[in-house]
Amino acid sequence: MLKTAANPYIMPAEWENHTAVWLAWPYDKITFGSLNQPDNQLNPERLAKVEKEFIKILAALENSEKINLIIRNKSQHSHILQNVRMFEADYADVWTRDYLPTFVKDIEGSLTAIKWNYNAYGEKFTGLIKDNKVWPEINKGLKIKTAEPGVLLEAGAIEVNGNGILITTEQCLLKRNPNLTKRDYEKIFTKYFGVSKVIWLKEGLINDHTDGHIDELARFVSPNKIVCAYEDNKEDENYQILEKNYRTLQNSTDASGKPFEVIKLPMPHMTYDDRNKAPVSYVNFYIGNKVVLASTYKDTNDTEALEIIQSCFPDKKIVPIDCSEIIYGGGAVHCMTQQQPL
Repeated sequence: MLKTAANPYIMPAEWENHTAVWLAWPYDKITFGSLNQPDNQLNPERLAKVEKEFIKILAALENSEKINLIIRNKSQHSHILQNVRMFEADYADVWTRDYLPTFVKDIEGSLTAIKWNYNAYGEKFTGLIKDNKVWPEINKGLKIKTAEPGVLLEAGAIEVNGNGILITTEQCLLKRNPNLTKRDYEKIFTKYFGVSKVIWLKEGLINDHTDGHIDELARFVSPNKIVCAYEDNKEDENYQILEKNYRTLQNSTDASGKPFEVIKLPMPHMTYDDRNKAPVSYVNFYIGNKVVLASTYKDTNDTEALEIIQSCFPDKKIVPIDCSEIIYGGGAVHCMTQQQPL
């Protein structure tokens, strides 16, 4: 869809060039310590393991794009790589995908930040709600033009191909704003993302506290190609959910009526220490300018998943990031990153 006065913004696809990527340093001992532990007992080693993988993420991105890193105190991170620009803020968690703005291009081609409301996934984690104020705090110095639709939305819940198509789930969006209909959302996405068509999947993974974020289910890897999480084991709790999502995508078409190529990604399998099934998925990767950060889980399907992702991005380096400790916070690599387009 072209930008017009009525539809003044377009959200570029994630593989389009970025000026920067936004992340936040992990520090919270609830997210990475007691969450998903038996009786919420602290695992004293988890945060250090998460920090080690986070440093790998920064190193992988260093030569790909500029890194904007949110931290609580700059003096604590003087050892960080030179390509990192640090922003001090009073933040709670690392999930920048969900509480920072979605960056789009306006009718003149300039950057605009679309700041959605954030309430920590339906107020499930009250200690995280203050992250809704992180962008206004940071933007006092940046002064990036910002639009506020006044709607609850996490960017992990939406996926675009940069060519008029958006994928999301009914489970998340209709729960987040029960006063809005699918048609209401479609009008909002047309205005702020330049979307002409929305593909609605039903629901997300079992035990996903985000209520079905799309970045665990299906991602565009080109305007007409989608990778889709798929479970082969019919006895698995996610089988029926993912089978329905796959069939929906297979029966969907782009803005011109052309069907998508849908590629199955196998599922990893992991159980938290509290014995609950973890919402793990290889679909949760980040597409940088030169690299793709791919979430792995010490699973037998890791190698196959990496090979499939590499085949989708032959000109980019695939960097595996072990998310078997990060996932205890409920997310993985894509959830920790938010791209700022060129």
